Amino acid sequence: MPNRCTVWSVVKQMPRKFSRRTFALTAAATALARPQAAFATDSALAAAIASPIRTPANIARDKYRHPAAALTFFGLRPILSVIEIQPGAGYWTEILAPYLKSRGTYTVAIPPPPPTEPRAAFATSRYLQKLQNDPSDYDQVIVTGLTDGIPIAAPNSADLILSFRNLHDWMADGTAAQKLALIHAALKPGGTFGIEDHRGPTTAPQDPRAKSGYVRKDYAKALITSAGFRLAAESPIGNNPRDTKDYPKGVWTLPPTLAMGAENRAKYLAIGESDRWTLKFIKPTQTSNNS
Repeated sequence: MPNRCTVWSVVKQMPRKFSRRTFALTAAATALARPQAAFATDSALAAAIASPIRTPANIARDKYRHPAAALTFFGLRPILSVIEIQPGAGYWTEILAPYLKSRGTYTVAIPPPPPTEPRAAFATSRYLQKLQNDPSDYDQVIVTGLTDGIPIAAPNSADLILSFRNLHDWMADGTAAQKLALIHAALKPGGTFGIEDHRGPTTAPQDPRAKSGYVRKDYAKALITSAGFRLAAESPIGNNPRDTKDYPKGVWTLPPTLAMGAENRAKYLAIGESDRWTLKFIKPTQTSNNS
């Protein structure tokens, strides 16, 4: 285990494990009360949601992402070992990092940006710069790689693994089975896998590549249970009945992407962010597997 790792060495070399106590962010980057807090079931989560480290842009998305309700549904507690898969711009990092800093652990698993996708490289760099710029809040964040076939954590070590709107991307690049296998291997028996994604319409067969960004809930359930998980619960917290799922540029037509630019912008803003399913799975214990 190396004593010190730069952020880019973590993402490029995909180390299997390293110390959060000695994690160093040395890579250069490429260039009012908050209503959700009232729904938190513990004061630490309420404080994290109300934290001043959260950006205004992320706070504005709370009405769609429902952080208190979602994290409570997934069973978050401050003593857990939590892994977030592909943290994006850091919406959940701003909440989970301070919440878990003192008593739990928070790991983010980030795939290496494809060399043909400079926008993905920029987004990854910007997220890592976010961690580097605020060591007082993010110095305990563990950064690890997300590469098929390489463990994201020690086997059976995580209490809770979270994936927010990633399944459609895995389907698009044909790696859903591999990603789910990595998650299953890292999760403790009895541990929780919490996942959400854009809800696909049941009026049409599921595109296995999810080109529109939408994934039917029944398809997702079958895919995830086939990877060895057991469905424990589902929640309506991400429902948006205004989402008709029939847009020129798929789900990216809606905010926050607004891929159509100025065209019908007011219409898409009025719809809001996508309709989403929210599912909680359990990794069965060996006893329940044999029963």
